[in-house]
Amino acid sequence: MNPTRPVLVLGGTGKTGRRVAEALTRSGVPVRIGSRSGEVRFDWEDRTTWAPALRGAAAAYLTYYPDIGDPGAAAVIRAVAEEAVASGVRRLVLLSARGEDAALPAERAVAVPGAEWTVIRASWFFQNFDEGILRDGVLGGEIVFPAGDVKEPFVDAGDIAEVAAAALTGDGHAGRIYEVTGPRLLTFAEAAAELAAVTGRAVRYVPVSAEEYGAALAEHGLPGELVAFLTELFATLLDGRNAHLADGVQRVLGRAPRDFTECAREAAARGAWAT
Repeated sequence: MNPTRPVLVLGGTGKTGRRVAEALTRSGVPVRIGSRSGEVRFDWEDRTTWAPALRGAAAAYLTYYPDIGDPGAAAVIRAVAEEAVASGVRRLVLLSARGEDAALPAERAVAVPGAEWTVIRASWFFQNFDEGILRDGVLGGEIVFPAGDVKEPFVDAGDIAEVAAAALTGDGHAGRIYEVTGPRLLTFAEAAAELAAVTGRAVRYVPVSAEEYGAALAEHGLPGELVAFLTELFATLLDGRNAHLADGVQRVLGRAPRDFTECAREAAARGAWAT
């Protein structure tokens, strides 16, 4: 990769994008952050923003909004990948979801002629508990979610970012699909117990059905189409299909992934759940 050309990071203020940008910057790689409202404008729904954001970049980190499994994702990702190659971008790294069958068309779509592509299939982020949809539950003492007693290998978004940064700048990653997970399996109840121990808060897990969770989302004003999509998504992903470990972090970084407890202690230390 040409070290003088920037890497375009889409979703550069999100959980993984922000960390990808930080990892690249630490390595001395110039970064260009693309977002709908940022200095470099990129909007998946506005084709006129694609070429200006991609022009001159050596590589691009792609995170699709609203979800990689969305029925329209594959066509849009393919169009962006083709635009990227036409603009001189050769290396593309796509963030995907582990176990999400609906994401497979989007993964295939990034493999356009002329692209050195890599796909990262990530398990559930630890950061959902301190930056995402489950943070309010931790603060309120009840994590209400439709996961039953399924075990999940929660992964640190920082590990995802380091894998992505390696794939964006290093050799040997073209045409690879990496599944990234944490180092051990936890049920959501066990995760809640660990968060309680680390934070000193009373935190417990309250299982509900996917339908009950969807109804709660609807009550909070989410559009019906999105509620239906998320309800089906959670019911699918949390059926136990991901209840095993993968070695993507070790393969790329040569070290073990960060553990849930380590992430929780770090988040607590920086005041993630302070009120």
